[in-house]
Amino acid sequence: MVRTPLTPQERERGERLGALLRAARGERSMVEVAAAAGLSAETLRKIETGRAPTPAFFTIAALAGALGLSLDEVAAMATPPEEVTDATLERMRRLDGRVARTDAVA
Repeated sequence: MVRTPLTPQERERGERLGALLRAARGERSMVEVAAAAGLSAETLRKIETGRAPTPAFFTIAALAGALGLSLDEVAAMATPPEEVTDATLERMRRLDGRVARTDAVA
């Protein structure tokens, strides 16, 4: 099966997702968070470093649960600034600040 190349926007979204997960993990080890989500540490490492920029929905749902994040929070904070809608901005304003938004991801 031939995989369609990722767009620059998909790669950026993956990098932002990785940065969000790293920030949310805090001082917890990669092994601890991966185990809590039912994943391998290698899978989490690939997501955090952007080597797996488009993980499956259920993978993200499991990680969000293990990190105490809602899927709305993950979606809002992983969205590049140029793609943010008014509805997303409003959701972000209501977030409780557990994870700082990182706009500086390259």
